[in-house]
Amino acid sequence: MLFRRNIEPSCSYCHFGQSIGFGEVVCKKRGIMSAEGNCESFRYEPTKREPEFARSVKAATVKPEDFSLV
Repeated sequence: MLFRRNIEPSCSYCHFGQSIGFGEVVCKKRGIMSAEGNCESFRYEPTKREPEFARSVKAATVKPEDFSLV
């Protein structure tokens, strides 16, 4: 979930980090860091986190009754 309480620290969604591509982040506190890295200054910024993609539904399991309102 995007707003859960126990977030594993990562520079990719830290308040102080700015993504520069290639798996690197520029940190205001520590300089250039790996996107998977973290430090004691980590502060979670939920707007930088990308949610997981929704799971796809197999066409064989979907029936017309699933879409009816009656």
